[in-house]
Amino acid sequence: MGDPGEMMDPVTNPKLKRELREYGKRGRTDGPYADNLEVDALVVGGGFAGVFMFYTLRKAGLKTVMYEAGTDLGGTWRWNCYPGAMVDSEVPEYQLSIPETWKTYNWPNNYPGYKELRDYFDHCDKVLDIKSQTAFESVVTDAHFNTEEGRWSVKTADGRTAKTKYLVICAGFAAKRYVPPWEGIDKFKGIVHHSSFWPDEEIDVTGKRCGIIGMGASGVQITQAWGPKAAHLKVFQRTPNLTVPMRLRKLSAEEQEEAKRWYPELFDLRERCFGGQGFVYDFCERSTFEDSEEEREKFFEKLWADGGVRMIVSHVCEDRDKLTSNQFRYWLGNYKDYLFDAKANRVVYDFWAKKQRARINDPAKRDILAPLEPPHPWGVKRPCLEHSYFEQYNRDNVEPVSLKGRTIECFNETGIKLSDGSQHDFDIICIATGFDVVTGGMTAMGLHSINGESLESQWKKSAHTYLGTTVSGYPNQFHIYGPQGPTLLSNGPTSVEVQGRWIADVIKKCETEGIKYINPTDEASKEWKKRINYLSELTLMPTTKSTYMGGSDPNKAFEQTCYAGGLYAYGKEIRAVLPDLKGFDIVKA
Repeated sequence: MGDPGEMMDPVTNPKLKRELREYGKRGRTDGPYADNLEVDALVVGGGFAGVFMFYTLRKAGLKTVMYEAGTDLGGTWRWNCYPGAMVDSEVPEYQLSIPETWKTYNWPNNYPGYKELRDYFDHCDKVLDIKSQTAFESVVTDAHFNTEEGRWSVKTADGRTAKTKYLVICAGFAAKRYVPPWEGIDKFKGIVHHSSFWPDEEIDVTGKRCGIIGMGASGVQITQAWGPKAAHLKVFQRTPNLTVPMRLRKLSAEEQEEAKRWYPELFDLRERCFGGQGFVYDFCERSTFEDSEEEREKFFEKLWADGGVRMIVSHVCEDRDKLTSNQFRYWLGNYKDYLFDAKANRVVYDFWAKKQRARINDPAKRDILAPLEPPHPWGVKRPCLEHSYFEQYNRDNVEPVSLKGRTIECFNETGIKLSDGSQHDFDIICIATGFDVVTGGMTAMGLHSINGESLESQWKKSAHTYLGTTVSGYPNQFHIYGPQGPTLLSNGPTSVEVQGRWIADVIKKCETEGIKYINPTDEASKEWKKRINYLSELTLMPTTKSTYMGGSDPNKAFEQTCYAGGLYAYGKEIRAVLPDLKGFDIVKA
């Protein structure tokens, strides 16, 4: 780990940060920062999941402390401060349902950027008092469970130890960054950062030669931000991002205040649909080829034009032009069979390509960004929402660089060399290659089972959980918005609350009934793995390497990491385990 002085100026620091532990340090020795801390529950991670679990467990009477690797609350929205970073789910569904957090808070627009989301988390602290019991810059690097004591011993990068009965991991799906093992990164004399370790200080790209490696949501958003400013921008693309347009608009305080009488209904509705978005739609009840070609075209046009108008807004707004909409409707409101049937999927892709190709002027760029032949079935990767992405490529200074048939060979002092021998020189490079997705946040923590094995080694071949909330061999440990839950197929805050309430109810049951610890059985975990695979194999998802199927790291297992049956069905499945704790070994105090 670098010395603290080195970490103070990430803008000019040439060393590329790769791991959270490089940010771990200790600023205080009191309160939640104390050595040998003894608590009932330790929550790891200070995003939506962490805030919800801390608040819920403290309300239940447990002495609870939070460890957060960043410098403040917000989770991914403290780390993801790259240019153009914003959420692709609309508010008010993209927030917690805790009344104190929304009754006195209004958003500036329907798709907040990272600065607005940070402001929201600051508001959550004001009304819920979270930070007073949160230790920031606290990176967990080791954890063991003592079956005699019935407690976890948790160590941090700076040498502290805490003991807790319940360990609740709220690291989310994007806690461990993935940087391919390119040679020579440290030789590059310009500025280089991973998108999710981007410094808070603004890096001026005006007049600079810029490069972006990776075309996930981060790459799309940075392209939108840098395109109008950079002297020249090259975007390295392995696979095109099959984006859909975002309907971004400002929200007035008046309309939000009037709509708040419907918020409880919205928060209930969002848990009753597939994606947890609070939409008033789900997949179409018809299959693709039940409609004629003319009917399909009309249906697609309506999905594309209307988006998903929310009931909560339609209650209070008669002017249709002011209605908010969500273009995920083309993803999650389309024909019911298109994610299962390849022929149906191709029809959906072809309409998408027609719409997006019309936005790109240059034929060569058009074929790279929106090819006539699909790179993979449409919708098996989460489509990114964008507001001006394709228009950036109509600028003379913005160029897509296809990595089809070639790779990045190495970095050097002036830029990047490709395997075909071509050299690309830059002043600033953003590595937007994503994460060791879904499982990486947990495997990077140094978690060990009661048999002494590390979770990292256990999950190298395949990840196993029980219910997407617990892991066999790790008693009294719970995780939220991570492996084998709805996670990437659902709205974050909604999943957090469905899983978080379940975890809180299990913990309260343990406390009420004098249970020392619970440990999911290996048999139950294997059955859950079968369930995860069964739901996935019904779809086209296993045809494509994606965030759902292991992510970008080529050394990672190709497997489904999320529950593909929808949030509502998931909630019913995990609730069926209570009140008997079916599938757990129970050890009484």
